[in-house]
Amino acid sequence: MRAASYWGGTRSIIRIDGEGFTPDSTKGLDEFSHLEIIFRFHLTDPNDLNLGARRPRDNPDWPEVGIFGHRNMRRINWLGVSRCRLLRVDGLDLHVEELDAVDGTPVLDIKPWFAEFGPRGDLHQPAWTTEMLPEYFSYPGQ
Repeated sequence: MRAASYWGGTRSIIRIDGEGFTPDSTKGLDEFSHLEIIFRFHLTDPNDLNLGARRPRDNPDWPEVGIFGHRNMRRINWLGVSRCRLLRVDGLDLHVEELDAVDGTPVLDIKPWFAEFGPRGDLHQPAWTTEMLPEYFSYPGQ
């Protein structure tokens, strides 16, 4: 896993704790194409919190938004959510692609992605999000 804004093609292995789970815990998971991963931002400085409003990535061209108006690691509970492709299941090892979490990140929960739980209705978002993330899942050098 890499600590960058280019997650395209990044492959990772999520290793499920063999002391707490048996391979039966992943039974049927291989029938899904995507997973939703809940993890802890374990490298976040606990003193680097801003529960009010701030500019995303401190960019002066973007508006101030409150903590619930963006998806960064400066959160009081240090929880992150990522959706990634499931490539294969090998016992308690989940081979995934485009999980935007750095190596060693503690995974708290793994859920199969159900299309029925995806967004319903028209989607909209502010322009700064698209300006900030145009290459987030692209490949370096693209």
